[in-house]
Amino acid sequence: MNIRPATIDDCEALCAIDTVAKESPERKDQIRDWLTSARCYLAEANGRVAAYCVLTSQFFGYPFIEMVMVGEAFRRQGLGAELIRHVQSAIPASKIFSSTNASNEAMQMMFAKLGFHPSGHIDNLDEGDPELIFYCPSPGLTGAR
Repeated sequence: MNIRPATIDDCEALCAIDTVAKESPERKDQIRDWLTSARCYLAEANGRVAAYCVLTSQFFGYPFIEMVMVGEAFRRQGLGAELIRHVQSAIPASKIFSSTNASNEAMQMMFAKLGFHPSGHIDNLDEGDPELIFYCPSPGLTGAR
């Protein structure tokens, strides 16, 4: 596996593995916007784009992992976790935030394995499926929660 910064030239490949982009032109536009306005990283497996991660700094001034998407053919291989670890090692922040829907148990389990802690929720984004917020203190910090 190889992790590298994504560029605008990767837009088509990211859209191809994004399950939402397959049905939504708006998501394709969002991916294009992320590639030009945020830090995006992708994971390649066997020379193919397999997953991507989007990092922004618009969550109350803290780094926020806005998206982790793993192509269906590459799930359950640890690519999402490796992308998150990569992002964590690339930023000097004291903590990092992310979120997932309450219905996304796989992502919640991954957050727990990576040392993320629950930090609240937001209602009314997706009807009947609250967005759960998580944070992770920097590995070098002790006692941070």
